[in-house]
Formats: sequence, C-alpha cells, structure tokens
Amino acid sequence: MKRIFAALAAALLCTSGGAALAPPGVDQALVESDAMPPKLSAFGLFRGNDPGQPATGIGYTLRAPLFSDYTDKHRFISIPAGKRAKIAADGAIDFPVGTVLVKSFGWSDVNDGRPVETRLLIRRASGWVALPYIWDADGKDATLTLGGRRVPVTFRSPDGATHSIRYAVPNKNQCKECHSLNGGIVPIGPKMRNFIPDPAASEKLRSLYFENPAALKPTMPQWDDPESGSVADRARAYLDVNCAHCHNPAGSASNSGLFLRWTDDPAGVNYGIGKRPTAAGRGSGGMDFAIAPGDPDHSYMIYRLESTDPGIAMPEVGRSTVHREGAALLRQWIAEMPKASH
Repeated sequence: MKRIFAALAAALLCTSGGAALAPPGVDQALVESDAMPPKLSAFGLFRGNDPGQPATGIGYTLRAPLFSDYTDKHRFISIPAGKRAKIAADGAIDFPVGTVLVKSFGWSDVNDGRPVETRLLIRRASGWVALPYIWDADGKDATLTLGGRRVPVTFRSPDGATHSIRYAVPNKNQCKECHSLNGGIVPIGPKMRNFIPDPAASEKLRSLYFENPAALKPTMPQWDDPESGSVADRARAYLDVNCAHCHNPAGSASNSGLFLRWTDDPAGVNYGIGKRPTAAGRGSGGMDFAIAPGDPDHSYMIYRLESTDPGIAMPEVGRSTVHREGAALLRQWIAEMPKASH
C-alpha cells in the first residue's frame, strides 16, 4: 500500500491556472466514450501498465471497507484535468463526468502480491458504468470479463488460517446489483464520512481534485479500531458499508424492510432490532428476529453473515469466506444490547 501511495504522490505533474495538466497516457476521450475496451491498458491508467504505478490521480483508503475475501485493495481516483469533485454539506461526493474510480484486488501471498482483478467505475455522461478486468497470467495486462469468472486462489487470512476458494469476479449484472440506487449505478465506498485521501498527498494535490478539500474529514469510525468509536458505532459503520448499499429504501433489498445506513436509519425495528423476517426465506434459519437483543446466537443477521451457503449468506455476492472479525464485532454489539423485557 505504501508503494501505491508513494506513486500517487509522485503523480502530481504540474499546474496551469489552478488545474492539473493533462496526464500522459490516460485516454480521456476513451474514458468518456461508450466504449468497453477488451484490455485495461487501453485506458492508460497505469504507467507501463504496472498496477502499482498509477499514471495520475489520488489514492485513498476507507475507514470501513467492504469485505471481499480478505483481499488487499489498492484504490485511486482519476479526475479529468480542470474538473473537481464537489462535496455536499451532507458529505456526499459528486464526481464529474470523466472520473474513474480504480480498485485492484489481490493478496500479498498470491501471485507475488500482484492483483487478481481491477474494477473500474467510470462516470460517463449517461451515468456510472462498472467494468471488471481480470489480470492475465503474465501480469502484463488485464482482460475485460463482463460475464464474471471464478478464479481459484489459496491465501492466508490475518488469523493465519489457510483458505482455498474460487474467488468470484462479479459479472456486470452483479456489479449493478450492489451499486444500484434508484435504478442507477453509484459508488459505494467513497463517501466523505468513510473516505481517507492519501495522507502523503499535499493540500495542493487535494485541491486539484476536490472543490473543498477541507471537507475531507471522515466521521465514521474505523470498524476494527476500538479507539475510533464504541462497539455500537463501529458495528453500524460495518453494516453501512457491507450491507446498506442494498439495504436502504432505494436499494435492491428495499423489499426486505431492513435498512442499515450509518445515521440515516434509526436503530429500531427497520434496523433489524426485534424485526421478524419478511423476505429472508430460509435465510432466517428458523429464527424469529434479524437482531434478538442480547442473543446473537438467535439473530438471523449473524446466521447469514456466518454462512457461505448461496441461499443463506449475506451479502449475496462478493465473498466466498466468512469475515470472522466482522461477525465477531456484530456478535459483541448484539450481546451487549439489553434483552427485551417480556
């Protein structure tokens, strides 16, 4: 990750009239067209097509990232010269047309740390489009894979356990399912409350990409850092990023009546507390409540988070393993809730 950030900091070229000069290599016309090039290199987003050397942009991390089978994720944003993202009062980010959100997935102990895939989320005049690219065996380029693919990998999780899985690169429809809001595609992770720009990037660099860089102050706690917030706050941050992109009134799981946004949804029945299943099917495991206060073993939210059965597991896509640490946090949160009186 430090290598990525160092490369991004060095990517600031020079300025002219307060805007960055056009970066070499990035084909902005292609980015803003309707084309879906078969090879990632066509966009010119990386120097020498090395995923560790972004051609331009600013790197970022998230305080509460989406869990994806313990992958290491390298993220950066490319915004066209002369344009900047706008930050609303509520922390929402409006990225201009021509923006590319780039996210590479891999493991430090797989393929010498080289990524398995790189996903692009491109803001075009017609809206956002998601393009998944799988890196070729020689690591020199990546191939567009709209139909998705299962990639066999073996890796170690932070607790030292070895996992052999068929890692799922999502197909185009699955990308849309998770990124859907009011029928359109939107980014999930980079919201100001969750967004941490590259700490090595200067204020000058940030001002080239954001109209108000002073607003880049995250409020969401880091889910795995006890010093950043209470158990409840960190659990809610985890649910916001891992679940609320579908579980919100305008998301693909709106029919469930389970809404899990960070601060927009009160911690009541619609947040799952004492909520009986409506559209869970066998995912309820025969349990009465999504969250049974004081009783994580009888909360079907935990049951689904700790399952890898395709008909039970939540989230439905994006993982083939159980996020033990995330589930443990949610277990603690539920266990500490006062039990309902009878």
